[in-house]
Amino acid sequence: MIFDLHIGIDYSGRETPASRTSALQVYAASNGGEPQQVRTPACPPAGNWNWSRKEIANWLIERANAKARFIAGLDHGFSFPASYFLRHGLKSWPSFLDDFSQYWKTDDDHTYVDFIRDQKPSRTGFPNELRLTEKWTSSAKSVFQFDIQGQVAKSTHAGIPWLRRIKQAVGGRVHFWPFDGWSVPEGKSVIAEVYPSLFTRRYPGASRTADQQAAYAVARWLSECDAQGFLPRYFDPPLTAEERKTADLEGWILAVC
Repeated sequence: MIFDLHIGIDYSGRETPASRTSALQVYAASNGGEPQQVRTPACPPAGNWNWSRKEIANWLIERANAKARFIAGLDHGFSFPASYFLRHGLKSWPSFLDDFSQYWKTDDDHTYVDFIRDQKPSRTGFPNELRLTEKWTSSAKSVFQFDIQGQVAKSTHAGIPWLRRIKQAVGGRVHFWPFDGWSVPEGKSVIAEVYPSLFTRRYPGASRTADQQAAYAVARWLSECDAQGFLPRYFDPPLTAEERKTADLEGWILAVC
């Protein structure tokens, strides 16, 4: 197997970055085993505390500093449509992260996504704007489509500044796919965007909640694909040169082919 640890994270833009919520779930499979629920490190032995977005980011940074090589799938958008880049004169994903994080400080401890939305920030988009990877699916929502069932907009706007923080903290130890390159260098851990709906029905839900099942399914799919030697083909979706140039900015959902 390429990776020692396969992590599925069901994300959420609820409340503040420091707020713990059951909508944030983490599962991990180690060395091909069954994915297990991971509790926040702050959880007491007999406790049942949930994660906060801040804790998830810090935990991923700790994993990056450990020896085990991991791949983590997060279910929020990592970037915006190319039309957004054009409107704001952005030329690269790192410049997008820096620019967005100036206007959407959703990594501040006491900030809600909706607080910033109410201020009508200049860095925004339209509900009908889709990235190429979303157009390649039957049901993925726009990263700008708020206040609907199954929205990804809130979690995306909450999560992007944390990607920047993680990237700044870990340097080159983690490969942010595909922005750091479509092929993954040997020895690097990986953080990638996923869409759990692609996997959740493949596996029995047992007694897991919907959020738990989403994280479990991502971790299990990553582990199984790695064990079967299939992950490299998903790192290389069948895109034309022009499509890949667009996806270099917009990102891509792992397993969308």
